[in-house]
This record gives sequence, C-alpha cells and structure tokens, in this order.
Amino acid sequence: MPKLSPLKPQQLIQKLRVLGYEGPFPGGRHVLMIHRTTRKVIPIPMHKGKDIKVGLIRSIIREVEITLDEWNNL
Repeated sequence: MPKLSPLKPQQLIQKLRVLGYEGPFPGGRHVLMIHRTTRKVIPIPMHKGKDIKVGLIRSIIREVEITLDEWNNL
C-alpha cells in the first residue's frame, strides 16, 4: 500500500482541481475549494511555511470519496 506524505497547500489545491474542484476562495483562516457539480466544500489551511499533515490529507481523501491509489495517481 502506498504511503502518504505531507503536502504543500498548493500541491493539495492542484490535486483537488484535477478532481473537479474550483478555487481557492477566501474563507477566513482557510481557503475553500468547491466542487463544480456537487457543491461540496473542502477547507484547506494556508499557514505560511507549514505543510498539510497526513491525517488531514486522509480525511480529505475520504471526503472526496476516492481511494488512496487514485489519490496517488493524480
């Protein structure tokens, strides 16, 4: 099983765009990515110099309803 590693927020945004999400849109302390058809909202923390940890990436993968293999192939 492939392992996840922390990502830069910009890398996460690029992967979500491939999955059909638009944005990022401002949303307070986080930016928001919104799916074009389902209107599902994914908040992404944008803290300067900090990567997004594996636990949050796993929860985002579950939220967008894809497998880990599909995520790694993006």
